[in-house]
Amino acid sequence: MPIALIVLGAGKGTRMNSDLPKVLHKIAHAPMLWHAMRAGRPLEPEACVVVAGHGADAVEASARAYDPMAQVVRQDEQLGTAHAVAQAFPALEGFEGDALVLYGDTPFISEATLEAMMQARRAHDVVVLGFEAADPGRYGRLVTEGDQLLKIVEYKDASAAERALTLCNSGVVAADKTTLQQLIAEVGNDNASGEYYLTDIVEIARARGLSATVVRCPEAETMGVNSRADLAVAEAAFQTRMRAEALDLGITLAAPETVFFGWDTLIGRDCEVEQNVVFGPEVTVESGARIRAFSHLEGCHVSRGAVVGPYARLRPGAELAEDVHVGNFVEVKNAQLHAGVKANHLSYIGDAEIGEKTNIGAGTITCNYDGVFKHKTTIGRNAFIGSDTMLVAPVSIGDGAMTGSGSTITKDVPPGALALSRADQVTKDGFATKLFKTLTARKAKQQQ
Repeated sequence: MPIALIVLGAGKGTRMNSDLPKVLHKIAHAPMLWHAMRAGRPLEPEACVVVAGHGADAVEASARAYDPMAQVVRQDEQLGTAHAVAQAFPALEGFEGDALVLYGDTPFISEATLEAMMQARRAHDVVVLGFEAADPGRYGRLVTEGDQLLKIVEYKDASAAERALTLCNSGVVAADKTTLQQLIAEVGNDNASGEYYLTDIVEIARARGLSATVVRCPEAETMGVNSRADLAVAEAAFQTRMRAEALDLGITLAAPETVFFGWDTLIGRDCEVEQNVVFGPEVTVESGARIRAFSHLEGCHVSRGAVVGPYARLRPGAELAEDVHVGNFVEVKNAQLHAGVKANHLSYIGDAEIGEKTNIGAGTITCNYDGVFKHKTTIGRNAFIGSDTMLVAPVSIGDGAMTGSGSTITKDVPPGALALSRADQVTKDGFATKLFKTLTARKAKQQQ
């Protein structure tokens, strides 16, 4: 059965105390909205509709940055969840299949849970995701009889007996799109909040002779984010899960609690990750690599056998081939380092391509920016770049070439050549002793 996702992201998130729409606050470097959209992606939906409201332009831009095919509709007035879902139906005109309602501020629903919901859809007209709450608080309650869901009661409208129930509503719903649309059309707002509740569709469905059921999931999956404190808890929960998964996949974490993953970090088995490593977005580390302590990686690819750090920074576009070594206080940006390259100390490599087994000496800088444009540095294979070399791009260093320490290289260096660019040393015997005596006497006079 074809599936359409409807992701609700119209809320302002007043408790976030922020100008940023709530669903655009980030967990593991990605907006919560992206987490929710990604949750439904394994179902291979034919359509994805995001309902935006507060900060709609920003929400729309973010949704399409993640999925260019996503449709974004506006809920100008926030009149309740049923009203929000109703805004999506014009965008789904002509679609025949199931609709799955997700929430942009509930980022941790698992693939297995959503698959279980769609499986339950084969036997029931409406499927609601529920969870047993340790502290039910003000959650809506699910009233069941056997495998049948009788109704959903919002806390404000619940009786004392209904409030005693611990099976709670997550808000996630699956139903045939046309059926869902018809049910929502009958939802009213005669309740304590004067809103159009999506939860009312269960009683309406049963009154029409349709069936409804509950699929249960762990409470942790339904974690909603409504405040900065919630956001911090969600970040911690995400990191805890990712660390456990990494260990299970055969990755060594020297101090798991100090490693922070991005939402899309990919690391192969038998990698070693030392203490206080941060993975930003779009990082891939192949099997057998070693990421040493206090390194920061984002937008990069690290190949098998490479060693990064300690205290290294890989920025977007950094491509490290097999057995590359990038050492302490080395920064790499938009640069390709071929197999066996070594840059072990205190260097900046930006907008560059470096050939196999070339050695980059300490303090080397590719001077890639002229204040307006970026320029490329190209270094061949088996070259030796002396310490404290300034490579003023655009410039090319040939295979097997060498630069002398302290040189500023502004012209191309042919293969096998040695390039030197520094002033001749001048040594004046006894001058240091005389200079120190003069300066010491001057200081003593100033102190009198």
